[in-house]
Amino acid sequence: MENPQKPKRKMQQVSFKTLDDFWEFLPADEKLICRKLRALVLDCIPFATEQLSYNVLYFKGHRMICFIWPASVGWGENQNWKGVRFGFAYGNYLVDEEVYWDKGSRKQVVWKDFQSISDIQSDIIKDFLFQAYELDQGPKPK
Repeated sequence: MENPQKPKRKMQQVSFKTLDDFWEFLPADEKLICRKLRALVLDCIPFATEQLSYNVLYFKGHRMICFIWPASVGWGENQNWKGVRFGFAYGNYLVDEEVYWDKGSRKQVVWKDFQSISDIQSDIIKDFLFQAYELDQGPKPK
């Protein structure tokens, strides 16, 4: 008896081999936002290494610190954001008294969506990047 298998559902329609491929793929409006956010990260955490993970830009120190996820890269069928999502891998450990970051139903990751350069509040983001740097320098959160 044959065992028909459903085709595996693809979560993304893109696959980048290099960071250059990632940057070349982005639409101009998303690229501007991504470059601004990237500059903030590298200004605050210059030792962070850039790498592709899930086909988007992640920054790593001792562990994953933050990510830049353009909507054009997508994830799954129910993606519900536009612009560029910037977030922290261990965001639940950041002090966010004003609740600047979104968390949805996630327990650990926090993010903010940016539609334009003018949405980026550099001073606020830098404060959180410095917190994330301190967190990265300590023992792994439990």
